[in-house]
Amino acid sequence: MFLPLAGLLVGVLAGLVLNVNVSFEFSRYSAVAILAALDSVLGAVRAELDGVYDNRIFISGFITNALVAVILTFIGDRLNLDLYLVALINFGFRIFNNVALIRRHFV
Repeated sequence: MFLPLAGLLVGVLAGLVLNVNVSFEFSRYSAVAILAALDSVLGAVRAELDGVYDNRIFISGFITNALVAVILTFIGDRLNLDLYLVALINFGFRIFNNVALIRRHFV
């Protein structure tokens, strides 16, 4: 459980310290990548609370989620469709679901 939380903390601190500017062309890719990462971290926290956390599943899910989201966004850009919205809606739903399950664990 410490790996996902440590990665989230390092990422937030790096973002605050480095002051990175993302151009408009890459803003869609950044949005889906950030939501994919947040979904994976919250899923790992939920899995740890359920007692089924596995580091290999976390790493593979993290990479797979990010790649599928970026590929879907790329294909949408090439077809002139807003396919990135599919990834955003899906990750948003999963994030809210994971947060609700984590909250229920503590209540």
